[in-house]
Amino acid sequence: MHTLLAPNFLPKWSTFTAESIEPSIRQALAEAQQAIDTIANQASDLATYASSFLALENASESLSRGWERLQHLDAVSDNPAQREAINKLLPDVTDFYSSLSLNPRLFAVLNAVAENSAAKNLTPIQQRHIEETLADFRNSGADLPDEMKARIAAIDSELSMVTKKYSENVLDATNAWEIIITDESKLAGLPDSATASAAANARAKGSEAPAWRFTLHQPSMSPIMQHAHDAELRKTVWQASVTVGSEAPFDNSDLVWKIIELRKQKAEILGHKNFADLTLQRRMARNGQTALNFVESIHAKIRETFLADAQQLSEYKAAKTNTAPETLEPWEISYWSERRRKEHYDIDDEDLRPYFPVNHVMEGMFGIATKIFGIAITQRETVFLDPNIQSPISNTQSLPETWHPETTFHEIHDTATGSHLGSFYSDWHPRESKRGGAWMNPMFTGELGEPHLALMVGNMSPPVGDTPALLTHREVETIFHEFGHLLHALLSHVPVKSLAGTNVPWDFVELPSQIMENFCWERETLDLFARHHLTGEPIPEDLFQKMVAAKNYMSATVFMRQMALGKLDLELHLHPEKYLGRDLAEVDREILADYRAPSKTQGPSMALRFNHLFSSPTGYAAGYYSYKWAEVLDADAFTRFKNEGILNPETGMAFREHILSKGNSAPPEVLYENFMSRPADPSALLSRAGLA
Repeated sequence: MHTLLAPNFLPKWSTFTAESIEPSIRQALAEAQQAIDTIANQASDLATYASSFLALENASESLSRGWERLQHLDAVSDNPAQREAINKLLPDVTDFYSSLSLNPRLFAVLNAVAENSAAKNLTPIQQRHIEETLADFRNSGADLPDEMKARIAAIDSELSMVTKKYSENVLDATNAWEIIITDESKLAGLPDSATASAAANARAKGSEAPAWRFTLHQPSMSPIMQHAHDAELRKTVWQASVTVGSEAPFDNSDLVWKIIELRKQKAEILGHKNFADLTLQRRMARNGQTALNFVESIHAKIRETFLADAQQLSEYKAAKTNTAPETLEPWEISYWSERRRKEHYDIDDEDLRPYFPVNHVMEGMFGIATKIFGIAITQRETVFLDPNIQSPISNTQSLPETWHPETTFHEIHDTATGSHLGSFYSDWHPRESKRGGAWMNPMFTGELGEPHLALMVGNMSPPVGDTPALLTHREVETIFHEFGHLLHALLSHVPVKSLAGTNVPWDFVELPSQIMENFCWERETLDLFARHHLTGEPIPEDLFQKMVAAKNYMSATVFMRQMALGKLDLELHLHPEKYLGRDLAEVDREILADYRAPSKTQGPSMALRFNHLFSSPTGYAAGYYSYKWAEVLDADAFTRFKNEGILNPETGMAFREHILSKGNSAPPEVLYENFMSRPADPSALLSRAGLA
């Protein structure tokens, strides 16, 4: 038995060694192809829903299980041998999945079942399963002539390799840079938490003399950009961060255009004007122009306030330095913005950090979910087994195994029935083998009544010595965000796996995640987890009031950054013919001329390190607008919690029933209106942000 493919609910991570990868995946590919051939070779007139659509659901289960586990290890525990093995198999795995929708016999069987009169007697969810599956096939080229199918398969294979290389370049470029500071005076302005972490990092890397090591991981570089008085230090870190993906040997310039061109070709072969229209046809926006109109409409509403933010910041710096107002350098913006925020609101992020030890944040977050969603969450003891060490201790065999000693494991049970709904891993701190950012991934979707398995991963502030990991408030929001995704996956109650959990249109998938962030701002819910790590005291009322007062500080600037990323994404995928082959920095400036605050220095394009868009064949490509689109939904939906009670279990259970449990069993508009009893009110978002 290949342990990588084992159907056990809990993976044995230590057994997934580099040398085991190829034989395991080769076997899974062969089994999956045999199952597909069985479906495709049956007589169309005798085929049933069970022998076709349901059989297709299960045909590649072993392959999907093994490949999902590998993709996860690639993201959290990268190493050369593992990377080589995955890259060797990537074309074959991609070819297999591409071949499904391009298999004429398989498509004929599915069509025959869909057109059979017996299909009319299926349940509504089974009928939606048929509709969604056939739409997937058609959108992937099932109706194309053979020569065009071959081209689609080739494009898919090439995209998988090029986007994987892009992702590796971002990770390797990030890890390739460090700065070791031995002059303590350069650290002036930095919070004690940042200097302590940097000192510990330097010691871990072998520095014996007093030294401080900083990297491009967010918890390391952000304090410098916000707090360091030394402008040259901020400039150095800024230059390093914006050149990720832009310099040899990790230059992504050619890869970006290659990915854009391949996506353009694929869309055209499939009969669409552009990749955005192909990607969005079954999302809430329906097409690229609607998504772009959404971005531009918000841009128009906040542009004046955004420019006022920039002007006020310039004037503030001038007043503090006794100079004439002038355009700021990019490495000055966060620093002077933070100084101004402190002065205007008398608040510092570091004042809040002691109230957010990561374990208390998790416990309080679980407590909120318990109160409103009718679940109980318990932590289990785990074991980490180093794959390089043989003969694991026998009394640990029944424990959930983790891929890193810091990883934790929890179970979710329904409080009414006691049934096991799902389990999940959490892994919150950065390391060099782990890609940046934060994410949630489903690992296993159970049959109806079976538990699901998922994970949450981030790159938050790490613990230092005996001091627990103390988070910024923004990091707390990120944990709540990923937990929202996790609940969407684990509270799913849909009988068809491909319609379950987070398998929803991507401009709807962020609703559960973003609505959870709201609980980080309410006094009633903060008191459940925001407790001083030494005294256990809640956030003092005066500090809470300052925090709330500063919530919308420069909110137009925050909005505009997301609008800029959405605009860049959509323009590149809507109008590639205008940009292909040109200098990427020039294209970036052209597209975002009206979306950026004036700045003396322009760095390389964000597209060179934009994993959301370019680290997978589709990902958030032509879909980055989804964050703001779903934020419109979450701002409106949370008004029901505000009106009925933040911790009202009836409201929470309604959200669980109509949103979290339903997956893609009905169109998102229907699910939303079932919860709110009306369509979304778009004005709620700008009102919440103080931009109405």
